[in-house]
Amino acid sequence: MKYVVVIGDGMADNPLEELEGKTPLQAAETPNMDYIAAHGVSGLLKTVPYGMDPGSDVANLSIMGYNPKECYTGRGPLEAASIGADFKENELAFRCNFITAEKNRIVDFNADHISTEEASELIEALNQHFYHWGKFYLGTSYRNLFIFKNNESSYLKSTPPHDIVNKPIFDNLIKPRDYEKAVILNKIMNDSQEVLENHPINLKRIENGKKPANMIWLWGQGGKPRMTPFKEKYGLKGATITGVDLIKGIGFYLGFTNIQVPGATGYYDTNYCGKAKYALKALEEHDIIFIHVEAPDEAGHAGDLTEKINAIERIDHRVLEKLLNNLSEFKDYSISILPDHPTPILIKTHTCDPIPYAMHSTRGKWDEVEFYDEYSAKNGSQGLMDGYRFIENYITYSKII
Repeated sequence: MKYVVVIGDGMADNPLEELEGKTPLQAAETPNMDYIAAHGVSGLLKTVPYGMDPGSDVANLSIMGYNPKECYTGRGPLEAASIGADFKENELAFRCNFITAEKNRIVDFNADHISTEEASELIEALNQHFYHWGKFYLGTSYRNLFIFKNNESSYLKSTPPHDIVNKPIFDNLIKPRDYEKAVILNKIMNDSQEVLENHPINLKRIENGKKPANMIWLWGQGGKPRMTPFKEKYGLKGATITGVDLIKGIGFYLGFTNIQVPGATGYYDTNYCGKAKYALKALEEHDIIFIHVEAPDEAGHAGDLTEKINAIERIDHRVLEKLLNNLSEFKDYSISILPDHPTPILIKTHTCDPIPYAMHSTRGKWDEVEFYDEYSAKNGSQGLMDGYRFIENYITYSKII
């Protein structure tokens, strides 16, 4: 049996007036998602446990079969593993965003999607200035990393920048503000403006009509996590396909192979067809493949309904259609479609609401659901379950004769 899990990050949403009360999933043309639902079973997953923030880190750990309450330490450590950061037991890893700040407010949490090449030069400048506190590592585009030479994370509270766009910077700095480590980290963020404001990269971006990456934002801190390898836990050899360091980092800790796909950008222009092509090839040597597509989440954060529907349809037409047309080369296979969390257009950030999923297997039964969307899934035979039980349920369902 071969297993494929396709994750449309942030794909779930709420009904929208401009769609006559439909969600983007209901409005989009998704014949392949609907095929999976109509020829399989559906349900809802609670991927974010109560009391935890609805981040992609927590939600994707759940989808991959791990209880975040037991193994999650922070987003930074997961991304550190992906980019090969020198991360010691007595240190903290922070996600480091390049942002655009104006008049003490975050106006863009991704600095107009600064290129990785531009980010590389800015990372070098930061390391020259802040080397005595830790080290910055280049990731992809605005998504980078900072390793802080201290592991006291239990007192620190940081806020994701995509949750506070157009809100005052001062009100959302790392807390408690009077704690020694928070004072240092907030000073690094504030002083980064002096390093970046007049950097040639930013002067050129402004000249070209782009927003400058004139500040960094540190968040998602944590120490090294410990997780049981996926093959030891579930008996399957796994792989990930993604353009996002976070998912690659989770894969690293779970013992997955991270398949590199040319043009996998983690943005609207990602190589959808390439992800399906490389997944089919990887299934020759692996039992389960997680294909992650970031584009719907980026559109949700931007409040861009057109791009969100486009991203959903591209997942359907370019990823799922190619998979469904070619998975038959394997004797038995299962395929599942789901988001990790909702990223509603109207609020532009993640929510904790349960997400819809559908799964089809050459050996599994069907329920009465005919379409894939947030409301059809409520009527599915699988009901509502904790997200970390998804893999166990998926394997069980796929082996039914």
